[in-house]
Amino acid sequence: LANFIAAEDQLRRRGIRLLLPQRAQLRRRDKDRLPALCADAGVATPAVRRLADERFFDHCEADGWNFPLVIKSVFYDAWIVHSAPEARQRYRQIAAAWGYPVLVQKYVHGDEVNLTALGDGSGAMIGEVMIRKQAVTDKGKAWAGVAIDDPELQEAGRRLFDTLKWRGPLELEMLRDAAGTLQLIEINPRFPAWIFLSHGVGRNLPAALLALMNGARPEQLDLAPPRPGTGFIRHAQETIVSLDEIATLTASGSTLRPCAPASLAA
Repeated sequence: LANFIAAEDQLRRRGIRLLLPQRAQLRRRDKDRLPALCADAGVATPAVRRLADERFFDHCEADGWNFPLVIKSVFYDAWIVHSAPEARQRYRQIAAAWGYPVLVQKYVHGDEVNLTALGDGSGAMIGEVMIRKQAVTDKGKAWAGVAIDDPELQEAGRRLFDTLKWRGPLELEMLRDAAGTLQLIEINPRFPAWIFLSHGVGRNLPAALLALMNGARPEQLDLAPPRPGTGFIRHAQETIVSLDEIATLTASGSTLRPCAPASLAA
């Protein structure tokens, strides 16, 4: 994303329109900068620390960092760890895959809720859609979820969009802890994988993004009130293909399959 931000003016001169944040805005939502951002926005977030030495885990509990903890990179990947040996293992794994620094974040137990919306660069939050995750993968990605109406989550989103002055799509990942407090876990500078649900609840955010890039004003967008209770479930589908088609897919990234005549054979 940083490369597209740097090239935005050149792309615009070529007729390619984008709706992107400024580089400073992108950096401000980095995982290791969330505490400072949340302090400005008045939103809770768990403590996070940058690490360059795995020996931190040998004494972390004496310093108030009690297990379980979350180990993550500044880019991608996160693991919940329950002991110093497990933490060191995941630390090495993340450092090998993503480099340094490695981040450690205090673990928050609670129900995960997400919000996605568009920002216009002035601080407004446009077309927010909120979900509660019902099932997740081992990476914490939503496999099933349901749209919700959560005024507290909506207000937290408004504060963060206003503080960031975000421009473009954004996703907020939050947990509601045992005390009922919403804690910001991550901010992703993109639409989430479950963005198709925005169409399902009457707020097609990708279409709204295209409209904004084409010069529409926020008040001109056709965004219906979202429909809480609308859910989504992902599924895997098996497809029968030949070895030639697999080779074509590997080489070109796509495969063209001729339409075969219908058959009544079982």
